[in-house]
Amino acid sequence: MFYNASYLYYLELALQAYCAWHCISRGTQNKWIWLIIFVPVVGSVVYLYSEVFSNRRINTPKINIGAVINPGGKLKKLEDELRFTDTFANRIKLADAYLAAGYTDNAIELYTTSLTGAFAENEHVMAQLMVAYYEQERYDEVIELAKKLYKLPQFIRSKSHILYALALENSGQVDLAEAEFKLMKGRYSYFEARYQYGLFLTRNGREQDASTIFTDMLDEQPHLSPVEKRSNRVWFAKAKEELKKIPVV
Repeated sequence: MFYNASYLYYLELALQAYCAWHCISRGTQNKWIWLIIFVPVVGSVVYLYSEVFSNRRINTPKINIGAVINPGGKLKKLEDELRFTDTFANRIKLADAYLAAGYTDNAIELYTTSLTGAFAENEHVMAQLMVAYYEQERYDEVIELAKKLYKLPQFIRSKSHILYALALENSGQVDLAEAEFKLMKGRYSYFEARYQYGLFLTRNGREQDASTIFTDMLDEQPHLSPVEKRSNRVWFAKAKEELKKIPVV
């Protein structure tokens, strides 16, 4: 019995150490390290599922760290606020929290019922609805919302634009998807979009083109400001990982 307990203890330490090393090496320690340290077994399992064993697709199920540590606390507070004062702002705060916690159906209901009157074309709500619909693989609805946002100047650099391109791909419109990705290829910028473009190329059997995308990203990294490096380090880490998987020709 003593041997088994000791074995499990050292196994837990090894798992925790690996997860801590992995998240630091990928530049995601701000998001994960406290969960791994203070909730060692659960935190490590959540980290492995979300960051190590997840596939390359953007629609990997998302796990909310705050919900693991304090499940339901924030949601209950926001639900109480909405019951007390039913305003557009309170509805959207709760919808955003539902979406982050994985309650996508609840989020969609609040978002859609809030798109009325003066808020019928609210940019934030439509962008969040795109995220929710994408998670449910409702690609046609993602595309329809994207068309409403497309002419806004900020759309070109947004997460919504990436989701639009991915929805086009998933609905079989591969050429149109690539055209959208190409619009997000500026040098020294668009790092998330370029990373997703690289994955798109890999999924479509164009690994050497993907290698060029990832290599260019990493070549640009040393020339960025410290702030730009910090804000994009996760994409550099992911690009480096993907580059290792591509065979050298």
